[in-house]
Amino acid sequence: MSVFAIIAALAIEQWRPLGEQKSVSATLAAWASSLERAFNGGEHQHGTTAWLVAILPPVVAAIVLHALLAAAGWVFALLFDIAVLYLTLGFRQFSHYFTDIQLAIKAGDIERARTLLDQWRGASGVVRTREEVIRLAIEEALVAAHRHVFGVLLWYLLLPGPSGAILYRLAAHLAGRWKHLNTFGRFAQRAFHVLEWPAVRLTAVSFALVGDFENAVYCWRTQARTWPDPDAGIVLAAGAGAMGVRLGMAVQEVDGLQPRLELGSGEEADGPFLDTAVGMLWRALVLWVGVLAAASLIAYIARFGA
Repeated sequence: MSVFAIIAALAIEQWRPLGEQKSVSATLAAWASSLERAFNGGEHQHGTTAWLVAILPPVVAAIVLHALLAAAGWVFALLFDIAVLYLTLGFRQFSHYFTDIQLAIKAGDIERARTLLDQWRGASGVVRTREEVIRLAIEEALVAAHRHVFGVLLWYLLLPGPSGAILYRLAAHLAGRWKHLNTFGRFAQRAFHVLEWPAVRLTAVSFALVGDFENAVYCWRTQARTWPDPDAGIVLAAGAGAMGVRLGMAVQEVDGLQPRLELGSGEEADGPFLDTAVGMLWRALVLWVGVLAAASLIAYIARFGA
């Protein structure tokens, strides 16, 4: 049933992208802010309590509701899975920025590409070179694809019903929302790191399998740990190595030059690598769905016979 739910949710998302609907993200942002106001007393346990209050009720409710629907009929459980995956899974939740940057670069409109990148990453006011716009857009796309697609897929498959997808997306949102809150946000960061540990490695393996395997693994092993966020570093290093492009490197931000080490190897980021990134992400997704479909078929044959 899982593979049907995933394919159906992705198909619906391509037809009607969630990225065009702001209500879900606005609701999550308001909820996170209200929890912060209610619980943030400046101590670590306050952040832990707020995280548990935010995460446990929807996750437990998803498990219970899925079990009740499955008892009523597998179709009801399948439809519930599809609905939750539609809200949590998919390229189109972020790809409009990347696609518009890609089109602007191809049209030679570097100013529009800069504006779109600022909207995606958060306004910086820094005038970036064409190569830097392309490089940062690819970095954003790799991390976003992991957190909106591959990480969600893994935890959906590991936990009962769609509870894993809910857990991962909520944990990712809270970790990002509270990352600057020091003590209060520390538990959210640690909890998300636990969820990311297997997820980023499977994403990196997927990039290696559909790209330059040897180079991806080499970059992953030698470069990822040097990145400020080691979890994102695994995804970026493996992705850059698989594509044969150089990412990372120092960037100018509002508060000064940010010294970042180089990730990947090979050529300087240029327009064609935007297409290469899209192709690699889709191949990785097809690989995941193909492996899941094969596993489901084997399980069916083992249970019911050829």
